[in-house]
Amino acid sequence: SYHEPLHIVRAQGQYLYGVTGEKFLDTVNNVAHVGHQHPDVVRAGQKQMELLNTNTRYLHENINRYAKKLLATFPDELSVVYFLNSGSEANELAYRMVEAYTGSKNMIVVESGYHGNTNACRAMSSYKFDGKGGRGAPEGSWVVPMPDVYRGLHRNKQGAGKQYAQYIDRTIREIQGSKKEIGGFLCESILSCGGQILLPDGYLKEAYSYIRNAGGLCIADEVQVGFGRVGEKFWAFELQDVVPDIVTLGKPMGNGHPLAAVVTNKKVAEAFDNGMEYFNTFGGNPVSCAIGLEVLDIIQREKLQENALIIGNYLMDGLRKLQGKYEIIGDVRGKGLFIGFELVRNKDKLEPAKEEASYLTNRMKARGILMSTDGPDENVLKIKPPMCFNKANADFLLENLDYVFKEDFFG
Repeated sequence: SYHEPLHIVRAQGQYLYGVTGEKFLDTVNNVAHVGHQHPDVVRAGQKQMELLNTNTRYLHENINRYAKKLLATFPDELSVVYFLNSGSEANELAYRMVEAYTGSKNMIVVESGYHGNTNACRAMSSYKFDGKGGRGAPEGSWVVPMPDVYRGLHRNKQGAGKQYAQYIDRTIREIQGSKKEIGGFLCESILSCGGQILLPDGYLKEAYSYIRNAGGLCIADEVQVGFGRVGEKFWAFELQDVVPDIVTLGKPMGNGHPLAAVVTNKKVAEAFDNGMEYFNTFGGNPVSCAIGLEVLDIIQREKLQENALIIGNYLMDGLRKLQGKYEIIGDVRGKGLFIGFELVRNKDKLEPAKEEASYLTNRMKARGILMSTDGPDENVLKIKPPMCFNKANADFLLENLDYVFKEDFFG
C-alpha cells in the first residue's frame, strides 16, 4: 500500500499504531465502522464467547434479535435476511437467488465495479476482469458504462442519470436479441473502486425500471456504503429513492468481525427455497450476532449517522476550498463520510494524476495520516474513515493536505 510497508500492531477509535509506537490517523478503514476496537463491541463478543458459540442448527435468541433490529432499518418490503461471513459470500448468494428466481445467469454490471473474490463475484466485477491480468467479461456478464459525471461519457449533471441508464436498456435488448433472458443488475449504491462515484440523480430508478420490465432482479451492493455512512440516509440506495429486490451487506457490519448479510423480499426468498438446502456453518452464530447487535446500538447511541453527515459536509467544504487553491484537485464528491477527491494534471483535458496521487499518500503517511487511492486510473483519494472521525480530525487532515500540496512536487 505504501513505498515502505506499515507494520500495525494495535488500534483505537480512528487511530492505528505501528510496531515502534508511531500513531496514524486512519482515513480509509471503513471496516472499523464504529471505531477500531470499540470497547463495547469487544465486551459484547467476549461476553457471548464465554457462554456459547455454535451454528444455526440450534435455536438462539441472538439471531432473532439481530434479524429484527437489522430489518427495522429497511423498507417494509425487505423482510427476509440471510447471515453470512463476508461481502463476497453475500454477493455470491445474491447471484444464486437471481438464478433461482429468473432461471438466468445473465448479469448486467457496472464498469469498474468490485463485488468480491469468489468465482461468481469475480465474474461480476469489471474491476477484476477488465483490470490488470483480467481477460475481459466472462460469459454471462454484461458491462455498462460507469455513470461518472466528471470524466465519463455524459458530464451534464442534469439528465445524466437517464442517459447512463439507457445503456442498461440497450444491454437488455442485446441480451434478448441473442435469445437469452436477463437475470439481474448488480450495482454499488455509490461506486467505490470506480473512484467514489456518486450515482447521478434518477439513475437507479430508471435502471431498476428497465430491469424489472424485462423480468430481472435489482441488487444493491451496500457492502462499503451502508449503516449510516452516507449521513442523509441509513442505506445509500435510499438516496436514489428506490427499493432493491436484494441488498448485500458486509465489511462494517461486524466492525472487523466477519459478518455479512443478504436482505431480500418474500417473493425472492420463496423462489430460493426450492428444496436445495442453504446452510452456512458460521453465518448467524451467537457471537457474530451479539457483535452485530452492539454495532447497531452504538450507531444509534453515539449518533454516528448524524456525525457522518455533519463531519462529512464540513470535510467536503474544506476540500472544496483546497480545490480552489490547487489546480491539481479536479473534483470533490461524496456523501457523509464516503468521500473522494480526484487529482488531474489539467482541468480541461482531465489527465489523471496517478503519480501525484501516489506521492500524496506516501507524504501523508509520513505526516501521520493514512490515505489510499482508488479509481481506474488510481488518481482518486478515498476518504472513508471510522464513523467516530471528528472535526479535529478533519482539520488535521485538511491542514496537512494544504501543507503537502505546497511542495515542489506539485509545481
